[in-house]
Amino acid sequence: MKYYSTNHSAPLASLKEAVVKGLAPDRGLYMPERIERLPQSFFNDMPGLSFQEIANKVAEAFFGEDVETKALRQIVNETLSFDCPLKKVEEGIYALELFHGPTLAFKDVGARFMARLLQYFNGGERVNVLVATSGDTGSAVANGFLGVEGIHVYVLYPKGKVSAIQECQFTTLGRNITAIEVDGVFDDCQRLVKTAFMDEELNSRMKLTSANSINVARFLPQAFYYFNAVARFFNENGSTSSPVVCVPSGNFGNLCAALFGHAMGLPVKRFIAANNANDIFYNYLQTGHYKPKPSRQTIANAMDVGDPSNFARIVELYEGSHERISNLISGATYTDDEIRQTMRRCYEQTGYVLDPHGACGYQALKDLLQPGETGIFCETAHPAKFKDTVDQTLGIDLPIPEKLAAFMQGQKQAEPLSNNYDDFKTFLIGK
Repeated sequence: MKYYSTNHSAPLASLKEAVVKGLAPDRGLYMPERIERLPQSFFNDMPGLSFQEIANKVAEAFFGEDVETKALRQIVNETLSFDCPLKKVEEGIYALELFHGPTLAFKDVGARFMARLLQYFNGGERVNVLVATSGDTGSAVANGFLGVEGIHVYVLYPKGKVSAIQECQFTTLGRNITAIEVDGVFDDCQRLVKTAFMDEELNSRMKLTSANSINVARFLPQAFYYFNAVARFFNENGSTSSPVVCVPSGNFGNLCAALFGHAMGLPVKRFIAANNANDIFYNYLQTGHYKPKPSRQTIANAMDVGDPSNFARIVELYEGSHERISNLISGATYTDDEIRQTMRRCYEQTGYVLDPHGACGYQALKDLLQPGETGIFCETAHPAKFKDTVDQTLGIDLPIPEKLAAFMQGQKQAEPLSNNYDDFKTFLIGK
């Protein structure tokens, strides 16, 4: 399988080149030259298959031409050492719980898969992974790559703009993980990473790749759990009607993976992109015009993105057609006050504890589901990762899972840095 750039000015790349480079030379994002549609027999059989069996079939369609079968199965099975269950919250609404992995966030799937695939391709040569995070990406990537021989990870995060629990998950690890505390916002962190990839001098000194959702090995595996969710949905509801899937969205890698699954034939009726106050995609759906703007800080901080990278992939997937995109995807946007109200209302009426991101997805289904439709929303992170917000909003003392408690015992190790690229470059070269 070859991969092309969304900017259409770079040579075609192999999967290995796309994974190792992360970003195409023309600053575009890599896209597979084709998306293989899976046979109807697979979808007929899917409800009776395990999560790993489903994921192996999907992985084979994406990566089977480039990774030896036995190795690919091992990568998938090691990645999915935990479940992503579907939980009924109320009549007609299900939560796809994506927080049962090592760092209790959906990004564990993509990060663990990418770490293993990069190791498969790398052959022991040192690679430096750069990753910008607005919250959960940093912890998932750091823990996914922790101790992987030949790979050093640099996690860039905005100072004071991630939750304390999120921060401790990637600043306390040490070893081959370096946390960089940037004086700025997430978009500054993302800009520093992208600029580093385009810096010829820096790349001549260091082998760089990205573990953000700009990397095909990070976002494509996230399609696995959408296939599994639909299989579990059909187990409970039968396969006569397809669900609506709602994805809380920041950088749009998670929704993009779902859309790739849909292009492979996954029976989803339509999609909803749920945003916080960062409403760039929502406005695009309404107007047809994409206008990035500085990100706004919210209580759903992992979605605080003002210029989502994966928008380019969505546009490419639908050949630039606003009509096709807006016919398949609807949008919703919520303020912090509305998110809190949703968390309280859901808890009071159902007993289910939402995190701020999942609350956006839940409320979008409540607002946009049509009569007769059933919906699935992604609960992207364990509510305890936002304990202060959850406790204050719900008036409870939410228990902290043992996995999170262990991270909180560690000593913070973070390098302070300005948001100036020259300072970042000097830091990397010094390392």
